[in-house]
Amino acid sequence: MRRPRVVVVGGGFGGLACARTLDRAPVDVLLLDGRNYHLFTPLLYQVATALLNPSDIAYPLRRRFRRSPNVRFRQERVASIDFAAKRLTTTEHDDIAYDHVVLATGSTNNYFGNEALAGATIGMKTLEEALRLRNHVLACLEEASRETDEAERRRWMTFLIVGGGPTGVEYAGALVELLRLVLGRDYPELPPGVPRIMLAEGRDRLLEAFPARLSRYAERTLRKRGVDVRTGALVQKATDRSATLSTGEEIATRTIVWSAGVRPEAPSARPEPERSKAGRIDVDEHLRVRGCDGAFAIGDVAAGRREGAELPMLSAVAMQQGRYVARLILDETAPREKGALPPRQSSPFRYFDKGIMATIGRNAAVGQIAGIGLTGFIGWVGWLVVHLYYLVGFRNRFFVFSSWAWNYLKKDRPIRIITRADDDLVATGE
Repeated sequence: MRRPRVVVVGGGFGGLACARTLDRAPVDVLLLDGRNYHLFTPLLYQVATALLNPSDIAYPLRRRFRRSPNVRFRQERVASIDFAAKRLTTTEHDDIAYDHVVLATGSTNNYFGNEALAGATIGMKTLEEALRLRNHVLACLEEASRETDEAERRRWMTFLIVGGGPTGVEYAGALVELLRLVLGRDYPELPPGVPRIMLAEGRDRLLEAFPARLSRYAERTLRKRGVDVRTGALVQKATDRSATLSTGEEIATRTIVWSAGVRPEAPSARPEPERSKAGRIDVDEHLRVRGCDGAFAIGDVAAGRREGAELPMLSAVAMQQGRYVARLILDETAPREKGALPPRQSSPFRYFDKGIMATIGRNAAVGQIAGIGLTGFIGWVGWLVVHLYYLVGFRNRFFVFSSWAWNYLKKDRPIRIITRADDDLVATGE
């Protein structure tokens, strides 16, 4: 008897949680992703600031399921889905039939209609972007160290971060620490007072998802550490030499880091599913794509709701949704004796909010857990523990903890290397 086939599209937090829950279950699972690893995106900024190696926050998907009897991985991107025929097509032109499909394709950088910003800024959504940013910042130090014109030197040493959410705040704090470690020691010709780090946020405060008290603490801490925080300031124009804010101010800079938001990323489909105002796929209370039999959407790409508002684009939401959908599929596909009643409708998905956290740097973080606000050293330790716990793989946890300990005790970030890899002509098909 043929077992039901479940195709999980995306190996991020939601897709991985779904596939892990279905591991060793009486279904055949095919996990598809354009990259062959799961990426722990909350620590991308630490790769970008020379604290962690890329391999510390990435885990091979084939390795995770190499002992699984029913979960298989294929490195392919999905180009389109035919919900009516229950079939999807990959970019390699493979047709794959399914009984159930779980869309967990995540999100990408959102430039809010100003795509010209994409070419002048560096994002922090992928491992490639984090490595590019690390290379760029270190190259800026090299350029500034040999620049004789004071205005140009300041341009090389001015870093503008766009977006005051957790990613922007965490990167700003980490960049301050990186520059303090290397300036004056590795670059004696660059005094510590030369760099200028700016954080621009379009809304009236940082960390809007956090209580106002924690937002104020984060802003005060960043200012004390030398970050020039600008709220109510949008970036309207940007080039490789400057950025213009909505206030009319022009910032002379060679570095613009984009962390101002993300948008859902999903393959084309027919029939095209309904979308929310944010562009996320509309799903019912059981995370089923409306009007599409056997199709589910989870994580950033899905417009799951709580009390009428869309759930936030957080890894915790995606993981809970992935496990929920996996259990729902198993309940619906479980074999039953002849004449047995069909399964009762499962309870709707309910997101259990475990809290939110963001670190500002050494000994400083903010967190809201079970209604309790955490700041300072206690919040920082809590942030460390939570992120170590959710990392995939013992090796990754060990090396991340070792790097954190070394940096904390020695105040050193040894991964200050500028690396650029040539394209693999075989892999790119050229």
